[in-house]
Amino acid sequence: MLSDWRSFGASYQQKLTIACSPWSGDVGTEDGAEAAKAALLGGGKKVTDVVSALGFSWWQGGAPHTQTLQELQWVLETLLLSTFTSWKAFFPLVWENPGGSYTFITGSAGDRLLRPGTGFLTLGASGALAFSRVVREEYPDVPCKLNEVKINMGVALPEALGPGFVSHLEVGQAVASLVDKLAVSHSVLHVDSPADLQVLTSDGKL
Repeated sequence: MLSDWRSFGASYQQKLTIACSPWSGDVGTEDGAEAAKAALLGGGKKVTDVVSALGFSWWQGGAPHTQTLQELQWVLETLLLSTFTSWKAFFPLVWENPGGSYTFITGSAGDRLLRPGTGFLTLGASGALAFSRVVREEYPDVPCKLNEVKINMGVALPEALGPGFVSHLEVGQAVASLVDKLAVSHSVLHVDSPADLQVLTSDGKL
């Protein structure tokens, strides 16, 4: 789950329920994800929308023959298995709500080797892409809005932007608009340019 949507779009604060994995627990295990869910629901709170963007920003450990099985396990646990365990815990909270949503955030690392030495990143990210597709196809009739936003660019802080990168604030505003407008479901929204982010922000769809 993205760390703090409240800073991304003030107009959407009434809609979004914030779930921050650093304080809510280790969502990489089933027990940890259930504990995070219990903490989030404490005090009678209700979850209406979930945005899943679990993982890390980069991995460049080297060619596969130089890596250990433990390193591969860590990458898969971080990018794929934690996506499953958190989904298993939180999806039932929203799937019967026609005004709710579950959104996966993915990227282009699962499509191809970004550069030499990043192969394990591609393995883990491709698993996350496949899991998002499996969920959409296994649950075609759930009332909630079930989508994937695939960001085919780098994401950085505003002060660190470079060619081929977009601001994390712009991404947050665009995803918040998708969640708020509930315009599409069971879709993959490919964000290939800043212009795509602007359309997603204004229309809640691409």
